[in-house]
Amino acid sequence: MTTLITGGCICGAIRYECSTEPVLSGNCHCRDCQKTSGSGFSASIFVPIDAVKIAGEVKYYDVNGDSGHNVSRGFCPICGSNVFGKPAIIAGIIGIRVGTFDDPSLYQPKMNIFTKNAQKWAFLDPNLPQFSDMPPQEMI
Repeated sequence: MTTLITGGCICGAIRYECSTEPVLSGNCHCRDCQKTSGSGFSASIFVPIDAVKIAGEVKYYDVNGDSGHNVSRGFCPICGSNVFGKPAIIAGIIGIRVGTFDDPSLYQPKMNIFTKNAQKWAFLDPNLPQFSDMPPQEMI
């Protein structure tokens, strides 16, 4: 059974819902995610873009990610909350920042990626697979 995930930005101008199981979930330690999250890593799930219903205006900012591919960072133009990510390396997929979930306890990370940039103070669960860069293509 699939759990309905709902959430949005801090001001409520953006709301979303998704009832599809993630195709990927994990903690990204790349410098871009550190900067956009304001922390040591970004916790995200990735789902097919057509499985997410989004209400409200999302602004996107494109960056060249550590993968060498474009990443479109989706944020609220009112409060600035970073809510979504569209990595070009996995077309048709959208990332949802776990911190924007109404119930973040639903998150079950499956891996840590870009651990070569992990901060020494960030806990890396030894029970999760660790990848210094992107995980192998067959895991995406």
